[in-house]
Amino acid sequence: MTVTPDYDAIIVGAGFGGMGAAIQLNRLGITNLVILEREDDLGGTWHVNRYPGLAVDIASVTYSYSFEPNPYWSRLFAPGAELKRYAEHVADKYRLRRHMRFGTVVDGATWDDRAQAWTVRVRGGERLTARYLVTATGFLSQPRMPDIAGIDTFTGKVIHSTAWDDGYDLTGRRAAVIGTGATAVQLVPEVASQVAELTVYQRTPIWVTPKLDGPIPRPLQRLFARVPLAQRIARLLNTAALEAIMVTGVLHYRHAQLMNRGAERLARAHLRRQIRDPELRRKLTPDYSFGCKRPTFSNDYFPTFNKPNVHLETTPIDHVEPTAIVTTDGRRTEIDTLLLATGFNLWDVNFPAIEITGRESRDLGSWWRANRFQAYEGVTIPYFPNLISLNSPYSYSGLSYFTTIEAQMRHMARLFGELRRRDVTTFEVKQAANDDFLAKMRARLGDSVFELGSCSTARSYYFNQHGEPALLRPTSTLNARRAAATFPVTDYAYA
Repeated sequence: MTVTPDYDAIIVGAGFGGMGAAIQLNRLGITNLVILEREDDLGGTWHVNRYPGLAVDIASVTYSYSFEPNPYWSRLFAPGAELKRYAEHVADKYRLRRHMRFGTVVDGATWDDRAQAWTVRVRGGERLTARYLVTATGFLSQPRMPDIAGIDTFTGKVIHSTAWDDGYDLTGRRAAVIGTGATAVQLVPEVASQVAELTVYQRTPIWVTPKLDGPIPRPLQRLFARVPLAQRIARLLNTAALEAIMVTGVLHYRHAQLMNRGAERLARAHLRRQIRDPELRRKLTPDYSFGCKRPTFSNDYFPTFNKPNVHLETTPIDHVEPTAIVTTDGRRTEIDTLLLATGFNLWDVNFPAIEITGRESRDLGSWWRANRFQAYEGVTIPYFPNLISLNSPYSYSGLSYFTTIEAQMRHMARLFGELRRRDVTTFEVKQAANDDFLAKMRARLGDSVFELGSCSTARSYYFNQHGEPALLRPTSTLNARRAAATFPVTDYAYA
């Protein structure tokens, strides 16, 4: 028995992924949709994060929708505030705000086989129904809080990078930063210039390469605005360079070890130029292969550790006291401000970020964890009809998130086009197609640095509980785009 649901589609998340999905659905004539967002505004990562030094770590010409270029980026690597404004521009141009509900927390969704629809549970008791469910909660949406004894007893100020307190004055503080990932690389130089003392607690060093950054001249901005082809060429060249250096050397390590080692040598030379103290340089040098953990770009991070008020601590933290951090060797460091750059929890709570129950009461999170994390073409899962899961295993393609978003938009166009051609409303990927895709991805990972390099000490979020790097799609970005537009429509069952 089919019923008329409240909406044709419910999208969970108003970041770039959710907005891309809404744009595509509108193009396909599906306009009765709602975008549910837990925050008080749109933009996802670029709304939540406001920490000092925040900037995109992919060149601005690449980090945007290809169909909606922004010719007016101020720098080669745009500050976070510009990404937020870009998100607002996209929402306004494509009239997406009319679909958005902010401050709406989704607790879960359940497939109703009789109604052939999804029921979405909103915190507070509201129930919404939709023919299609699109989860766009992002890969980095659930902050990871450090599991350190005594941290709850700390009486000073605690700030996580995802909940920055703009009103808190760091001037003259004795601060500590826990974490040395990509966020810390941006945050540490900014904080160091304000506080009296800064101790950075490092568990795992990060590969850092030079950042070829700078302002984009106004004449070039005007050229991009007047001749869009010029910006498309710049985007293509930048994407190709990233693909060659960062993607090929990581995902095709077996055949591109020289490229991978070249990137590692570049990072080592960058460190050597900026840090003269051999002991400090040793502590900042990763002991895992380049690419096992996401590398980043910076010209300011390493020199910060040359400052007399900045201290790198590599002895593990034993516990936190009300006014200090104590390492395992018994040393106490008095602090009044604790800054957490501890990243995000992907595999425990983010896949999926909400409870999703499909056919035969299958719980997606439990099933993924008990079996393997998997999704056909990084988009759909057996036993979960009419579900488009944007933040899925094997979906992330290339370095720019927009590469992934646009590939998934193409997949949606082909899939919903087939629904219209058949004059049906329900789809579900076949188990055999899903299994075949998973086997191909696992086989291709056999050529990657994750399998052939030395990754055991990386502590990388690329790896899940099964020890599998199931986040990245181990193909070229061109392959991902082509597959999204040409996958066999017979890989789905329709009703």
